[in-house]
Amino acid sequence: MINVSEIRSVVLASADRALRERLRECLTGMRWKVREASGGAEAMAQIEEFKPEALLMDYWLPDLEAEEFAAKISEMYPGVDVLRVNGESMAVGAKSPRRHELLHALRVAAEFVASDTTAGKTAAWISAPTAVPKVRVAEASEDELLPFITPNVRDIGHRPSSVPDSEIHAVEAVVTREKAAIVVPIEGMIGSSAVMMELTRLIRLVAPTSATVLIEGETGTGKEVVANAVHRLSARANKPFCVLNCAAIPEALLEAELFGHTRGAFTGAVTSRTGRIEAAHGGTLFLDEIGEMPITLQAKMLRFLECGELQRVGENEVVRVDVRVIAATHQQLEKGAAEGKFRLDLYHRLAVFPVEVPALRERMDDIPALVEFFLTEMGKTAPRKKLAGAAMIRLKEHDWPGNVRELAHVLERGAILAGTSSVIGVEEIRLRSVRR
Repeated sequence: MINVSEIRSVVLASADRALRERLRECLTGMRWKVREASGGAEAMAQIEEFKPEALLMDYWLPDLEAEEFAAKISEMYPGVDVLRVNGESMAVGAKSPRRHELLHALRVAAEFVASDTTAGKTAAWISAPTAVPKVRVAEASEDELLPFITPNVRDIGHRPSSVPDSEIHAVEAVVTREKAAIVVPIEGMIGSSAVMMELTRLIRLVAPTSATVLIEGETGTGKEVVANAVHRLSARANKPFCVLNCAAIPEALLEAELFGHTRGAFTGAVTSRTGRIEAAHGGTLFLDEIGEMPITLQAKMLRFLECGELQRVGENEVVRVDVRVIAATHQQLEKGAAEGKFRLDLYHRLAVFPVEVPALRERMDDIPALVEFFLTEMGKTAPRKKLAGAAMIRLKEHDWPGNVRELAHVLERGAILAGTSSVIGVEEIRLRSVRR
């Protein structure tokens, strides 16, 4: 049994460094002793040495199967409270006497952004990330804090009377009739709008699987960022992430670029070369602008997706490769298939798990966070600049046909126009109207 008087101790097991940092910061502030682990094997070693009160683990681990790992920990260390990052208990019987503090830390780490309640929708009270003072959390019971972490349908529209206004700043959020799951932000994915939280949720769901992903969205929305996130959160994270833009390579060379070629296979092939597919063995191949792939090459691509085998140009030998394919397009591939420009069978093979990246005009609330990110990045190579309030208003009034990429370029141009000034003013924000 765990002695309540002992120092609070916890192991954080996740490949997501940003998640571990947020959890560590919150738990340390509540006087917990924290150890971090990027994988299951490292977490096991920490538990053996550290003998923690609890283990907080991500949905998946890069080296071990999460469910089996949790079961093994519960068997070997029955006194350790094992919780997933959504607050779900994964241990049988074990329960930390301070689980309410762990649940609060998970709530903070999730950076849950509640949306305003609209007419006809159901609302539940959820605390803001900094809502519960450290002293209050230490004294509160799990029953008092649980409604603020995982809203239950029975609590909908009812605010717990045991939590005073002076101590908790409650906000309203739209929830479904099912238990609301925590959406943990992904490093590199900027924005906390509802559409971005949904995109984050989908990425976290599909990343641990081997499913082919089709990323759809307008030009400049950040489809490659999404593909990279899927790769980093998958079991292939330590393997290659190869990128090929199908629109950037001449049709005559695209097949050789994808599948490789032998010496003398065609004019100019003075040496043999490994293709992008083979180079991504064990990892992920990202095919950007898949809609630009020639129809004659699509059949060969479909064959590879179906059986995992390829033939280099000029060679009869079949090579078996283990590669996960993520494709992206700004085109409507179904429409292209109807017009005979894209194979319908290839479309269905690619779109096992379709993901749509929202246009910037659909998430205007994310502009301040994106601005901060881009200004910080530019500040790494030049003096850091700030954005004037009037300039921010002007950015929010634009419809952004070029999406996030256009925003980055507008800010870069504004920083140049600002010269030696540390502030980018409204006069430095030069926007161009593009006819759709």
